[in-house]
Amino acid sequence: MRLDKYLKTARLIKRRTVANEACDNGLVCVNGKPARASYDVKVGDVVSLRFGVRTLTVEVLSVAENVRQADAAGLYREVSGGA
Repeated sequence: MRLDKYLKTARLIKRRTVANEACDNGLVCVNGKPARASYDVKVGDVVSLRFGVRTLTVEVLSVAENVRQADAAGLYREVSGGA
């Protein structure tokens, strides 16, 4: 699944267009490297998102096309070490 779609499906970012812009602006890293919106997300990837001064780091646990809002948090696990 594309990175921008994963961020939206997991509800880490509200809209796919915003996720796409975040990737274009270098605010999203996968496994320590800046990632493009077209990056193919796999289970085990570590995704870091910069929101101003805060950085959210999550590990991908599952990749699913359609997920209910209540189940979205099960797609990832928050990793400590974010600033």
